[in-house]
Amino acid sequence: MEMSKYSEQDDMTAKNPLSVIFKHVGSTITVVLKSGEKYTGILSKVDNYMNLLIDEAIEEYGDKTTRYGRVLIRGNNILYIQLNKL
Repeated sequence: MEMSKYSEQDDMTAKNPLSVIFKHVGSTITVVLKSGEKYTGILSKVDNYMNLLIDEAIEEYGDKTTRYGRVLIRGNNILYIQLNKL
């Protein structure tokens, strides 16, 4: 079986999560925090520290659901981010 060829630059692009997140500004995302809260909304802004500004955010924590106009999530609190296809 032949392995597909890739360049070192392709490898670097695949390993840079910030570049992927920057491409999803304006899209709906879901963010799960280390503390268990889950936020879903439209990614408005992101910075180099992976701080996220989410509009039309919905917070889910346990059985409770709360709607917010805008939330700011500090990057070091993020467990994972789920992105929708572009």
